[in-house]
Amino acid sequence: MVHLSNGEAWKHFNSVHPYFSAESRNVRLGLCTKRFNPFGSFAAPYSCWPIILTVYNLPPGMCMRLELIFLSMVIPGPSNSRRNIDVCLRLLIDELMQLWFSRALTYDISRKQNFVMRATLMWTINDFPAYGMFSGWSMHEKLACPYCMKKTKHSR
Repeated sequence: MVHLSNGEAWKHFNSVHPYFSAESRNVRLGLCTKRFNPFGSFAAPYSCWPIILTVYNLPPGMCMRLELIFLSMVIPGPSNSRRNIDVCLRLLIDELMQLWFSRALTYDISRKQNFVMRATLMWTINDFPAYGMFSGWSMHEKLACPYCMKKTKHSR
């Protein structure tokens, strides 16, 4: 396996935003989610969506350590909270926008100095139903796959 910093998306981001990549202490985040039923039975019409942020500009052995994975929120609700997902994510989006545009004065303990930190959400990692929920793409009809588009085989 290769660290994400060697991938094309990372390198493209560096070329588009050289001021961001010039400061190695800026944070690159990934957002992960997966719907689950906290009661263990899919008969109960209830679900939870944990929203997890992962810091990806750490060394490969540290990216997935539990103490460096942040549960930013849990969206509870009935079996499908598609209508309310944007409302629930608004606070997280506002914070991420603030970290991108306004920046945050942060203290670096190793260098014993303050610096202005920025953060970006590089990508989201989720299953196909969650992808549809977050992007607003319909996963149940003719154009179910956003990559295949009209080549998607479907039946009614």
